[in-house]
Amino acid sequence: MDKGTVSENGLPDGGLRQAVIDAVDALQDANVALLSALVREPSTLGNEQGAQVVMASAFADLGLEVDRFAIDEDAIRALPGYSPSVASYDGRENVVGIHRPREATGRSLILNGHIDVVPEGPGELWSSPPYEPAVRGGRLYGRGSGDMKAGIAAYTTAFRALRDLGFAPAAPVYLQSVVEEECTGNGALACLHRGYRADAAVIPEPFDHTLMTAQLGVMWVRLTVTGKPAHVLDTSAGSNAIESAFALMDRLRRLEERWNEPAHRHPAYAGHRHPVNFNLGRIEGGEWTSSVPSRCTMDVRIGFHPGMTTAEVREAILETVDEARRELGGLRVEVEWRGFQAEGCVIDRGHPMMRLLADSHRTVRGGEPADLAATCTTDARFFNLYGDTPATCYGPEAAGIHGIDESVSLDSLRDVTRVLALFMAGWCGLERR
Repeated sequence: MDKGTVSENGLPDGGLRQAVIDAVDALQDANVALLSALVREPSTLGNEQGAQVVMASAFADLGLEVDRFAIDEDAIRALPGYSPSVASYDGRENVVGIHRPREATGRSLILNGHIDVVPEGPGELWSSPPYEPAVRGGRLYGRGSGDMKAGIAAYTTAFRALRDLGFAPAAPVYLQSVVEEECTGNGALACLHRGYRADAAVIPEPFDHTLMTAQLGVMWVRLTVTGKPAHVLDTSAGSNAIESAFALMDRLRRLEERWNEPAHRHPAYAGHRHPVNFNLGRIEGGEWTSSVPSRCTMDVRIGFHPGMTTAEVREAILETVDEARRELGGLRVEVEWRGFQAEGCVIDRGHPMMRLLADSHRTVRGGEPADLAATCTTDARFFNLYGDTPATCYGPEAAGIHGIDESVSLDSLRDVTRVLALFMAGWCGLERR
């Protein structure tokens, strides 16, 4: 880095600091244009490749080496953190933009984001079509605008801002656009398997300018209840699988409440009102309106505290199912583990990465960033638990994620881009292009 361009806290000095902010601001229209191009691509599960083409082109335009690779499920199946897939990986690729410095004098960095989005739901409930980006009141609306295509646009534009100033990071930087974060995280796991490691990783998830210090574990389980069909002339002759499934869910709610009791909580969640949530996300059952249903399938999302292993959680669920079988008179239940098998993690607030992100936040927005113990999971767990790479989340303010009329604040997009550009300059150092 040029002499005199770094202050004591690691950020660029006053003159360069303002130049970085100004360079980001000059790219705000391009930032919004990239986000809009990504929102136009309906990158739901199995359909991510259109958006990945956009990202491969964006990385190439930055002069980055572009690594596109498919997930080899057989290769990652035995790795810690693997989750059973819910869709084929045929034709689905991760895309990584690679910057290699002339001489590595700084600390390396991964900027990671997931390109996949959850289904949009009933289109008629949206104020505008979910895959046609619309700007209203300083916000950009569309599925994936907040979760988390704005974050991907931000880190891409942050890198571009440094380039436009005539600089490049003085350390390796890996810009990762990964698939399947929303149900397994196997896209990020495949990046670890491919050898990507760094001195830190930042994921710009839409957590409203907070610094993530912990995240819960998440497990998906499919429960199939089998009853006994009968004609409604005599419902007592049958066993209603749908009603039994709801009774089973009631037993799982008891486990949820137990894990939310103060004695069972992780210290990071001591002050949270209700950190652990079980969600009945999907249910399907029955064959005929005038028949007692013989089968019902529930897909349930299970939250659990950091420090609990997936083996412990599965054992607790199986014990709950066994109790329900006994209490409900020999209930027949099949249990299948599919999707997330994700353990929680904690991030050291005193790590240099966290301190520099906080310094960058103060420079851009003033004041201290709030700490966030997230009640969801993110791909940060792979870096922290299995990749020897300290990782956190810091991203823009968004609303309606996983819901209707999802949107992101464009001022927030700009501020996150400023923070990431300053952080990259301070963490990696700079060299002249």
